[in-house]
Amino acid sequence: MLTVKETEQAIIRIKDFFQLTLSTELNLTRVTAPLFVQRGKGINDDLNGIERPVHFPVKDMNETELEIVHSLAKWKRLKLTDLALGTGFGIYTDMNAIRADEELDNIHSLYVDQWDWEMEMSDGDRNLDFLKDVVRKIYRCLKRTEFFIYDNHPSIKPELPEHIAFVHAEDLLARYPGKTAKERENEAAREHGAVFIIGIGAPLADGTLHDGRAPDYDDWITETGAGKRGLNGDLLVWNSVLGQAFELSSMGIRVSPDSMRRQLDARGCPERSGLYFHRKLLAGELVQSIGGGIGQSRLCMYFLKKAHIGETQVSVWPEPMLDACKKAGVPIL
Repeated sequence: MLTVKETEQAIIRIKDFFQLTLSTELNLTRVTAPLFVQRGKGINDDLNGIERPVHFPVKDMNETELEIVHSLAKWKRLKLTDLALGTGFGIYTDMNAIRADEELDNIHSLYVDQWDWEMEMSDGDRNLDFLKDVVRKIYRCLKRTEFFIYDNHPSIKPELPEHIAFVHAEDLLARYPGKTAKERENEAAREHGAVFIIGIGAPLADGTLHDGRAPDYDDWITETGAGKRGLNGDLLVWNSVLGQAFELSSMGIRVSPDSMRRQLDARGCPERSGLYFHRKLLAGELVQSIGGGIGQSRLCMYFLKKAHIGETQVSVWPEPMLDACKKAGVPIL
């Protein structure tokens, strides 16, 4: 719907507008973030526990190994604690990462860019009502950005519903027992237009996981009633261009010392409790917080009605994929 030049200009306008909206809605101040962290301290995001971080030795640090971040899920909590901003205030940053083991397709890339954010909260906020309130604030930012794009590019019509729906992964399993997790997401996103799926990481009634989640940042084990667990989730919208659910954000209330111990045991990795980040958390030295990541290229891809994430970021793609995009008239940046 836009030329490559118009797309490049729209990308920066979306990023500038959305981050200002997000920071004012959630009381977030911008901080500078690392591209790499020291290996073996437990600071990097372990994702599902099988992805290999890109790493390298540093000559002037006695060959100390550093690794490119997967995300800043745990680093942000350390930074938030150091800044001591107070309850209800937080930080956001531009996160750039490399995920070398990513399975490449039109919505997954080796290069990951997102707004990583973290906000301090009180112990009394460890509940679903608080989680949903923050999700609604983020959704309001999405709605404002959608109008901003429409105001600048009238050919791109708004599609987001007025309100976002909430559904627990357990309820989706009960409603669609014969479908995969991705198929259940498609059904929910198609029905609601925008949906936040609660409870990502804990085993469901059939013993499966809706999706993987590391054990040391989001709280996915806390009981919330009616046999359900989890104070985290994924924000999905219905992507009319692709005809499928489209994840824009993953977020959640962060682990307490107790819930992290239980999650480390559940994942069979209690030895992590001896790592730098984990020791500080278990000692009560880190603030309670809620946080998440919002994909920048994905957000631009959705709002600009693009079919491939390579239309809104520069990365490296397999030659057959580039050939297919060229034949289909999809301009990869």
